[in-house]
Amino acid sequence: MGVAWHPENQDPGNQSRSQDGTTSGAQVAGGPIRVVVAKPGLDGHDRGAKVIARALRDAGMEVIYTGLHQTPEQIVDTAIQEDAEAIGLSILSGAHNTLFAKVIALLKERDAADIKVFGGGIIPEADIAPLKELGVAEIFTPGATTTSIVAWINAHVRRPAGA
Repeated sequence: MGVAWHPENQDPGNQSRSQDGTTSGAQVAGGPIRVVVAKPGLDGHDRGAKVIARALRDAGMEVIYTGLHQTPEQIVDTAIQEDAEAIGLSILSGAHNTLFAKVIALLKERDAADIKVFGGGIIPEADIAPLKELGVAEIFTPGATTTSIVAWINAHVRRPAGA
């Protein structure tokens, strides 16, 4: 996603809150939040996506990492097959407008528009508002902390009963 080196990400207390056996809220009614983390298109740099996948896992979420060079169709298929509640796209290639639009369109086409889509990477500020209008729930730009991404997912992907 849009994660760069940041001192907060280096603090073990911020990276792995579940190592002591507790969770950060990802365990809600219905089991852990399920998130597909994907690298669509030709982008071959996946370090940020792996950092996010690990942070989400350490926060108690179930993470399905699709690997590099996935098509929007493969990503949506995976999310539906895995009963995911969110898809996180990491895009550094500049093709974010096309790739996000295709994933959102496929989710609608397959009656899976309830799966929230968020993402990050090298996404110009001017493109964020149009992406959100398209249906992207959140965009994380370089410098976003893993803690802020985990907190956003916990607050927006699945609300606990009565919330």
